[in-house]
Amino acid sequence: MPVRERVSFASDTAKLTGHLFLPDTAVSGDTAPVPGVVVAGTWTSVKEQMADRYAEQLARRGYAALSFDFTGYGESTGEPRDHESPELKVADLRAAADFLTGHPAVNGGQLGALGVCAGAMYVSAFAAQDARVGSLALVAPWLHDRRICEENYGGTAGIEAKKAAAAEARRRYEETGEVGYVPVVSGSDPDAAMPFAVDFYLNPDRGGIPQWSNRFAVMAWSGWLDFDAVAIAPTLTAPVLLVHSEDGAIPDGARRFHDGLAGPREFLWTHGSQFDFYDRSPQVGLAADAAAEHFARTL
Repeated sequence: MPVRERVSFASDTAKLTGHLFLPDTAVSGDTAPVPGVVVAGTWTSVKEQMADRYAEQLARRGYAALSFDFTGYGESTGEPRDHESPELKVADLRAAADFLTGHPAVNGGQLGALGVCAGAMYVSAFAAQDARVGSLALVAPWLHDRRICEENYGGTAGIEAKKAAAAEARRRYEETGEVGYVPVVSGSDPDAAMPFAVDFYLNPDRGGIPQWSNRFAVMAWSGWLDFDAVAIAPTLTAPVLLVHSEDGAIPDGARRFHDGLAGPREFLWTHGSQFDFYDRSPQVGLAADAAAEHFARTL
């Protein structure tokens, strides 16, 4: 059984709290240091929703895997709270890698990264900037560019409306310190970041857990909508595995990202909805198996 350690480490502007999952052999010292994997969950998520699950699954397969709360989320410090900042999340991943590669149970020369949904965008941007990342696994990846954002957020008019709201929210925050929020998920609020009832996020037996606040800082829309993950692909030379389904979110973005990759690449198409890959069997097990095998070949 894997061993879970509660850990903390410093990022640029916050103290980050995470869970380090280790194979029991790594804890006992019966083996040499093992490869490490940094795990990032979906946008707005806390570690207990899906990152912990994948980190534990990887530890069962022989890896030291670190899940953590990004700046302003969950148990980590940082203000403003619940502010989705791609730039800040990439910086946090760098800090997580610093911590993980320095751990005595980890072989610092073997570092991978796994991202679920929007976490795929963040780990890809991180890997493009940091040569320590030797391999990537992207599970049910949300990988968007301007075209995909227009398709999902009401075209040019919808995007400009969200960015105008973000600019006003940013002005108010800078003048008063007040953060304007909308729900992340709601079946009744049209201003929610995801304005439909998603069982995973609303069901307390799945992702609707007390640690997750279900709120989205309106001023974050600009950074989110302007982030171009598809453009990152040609800058990536590390081997990349994508695990996705045609019933998942924006498979076209994953296809275009895959086609643009500069290094070794593999695409595993399987079945299931986007949210099945967060906590359901067989999707989680299949993705974890594929990621572990990919890391074994490429790290």
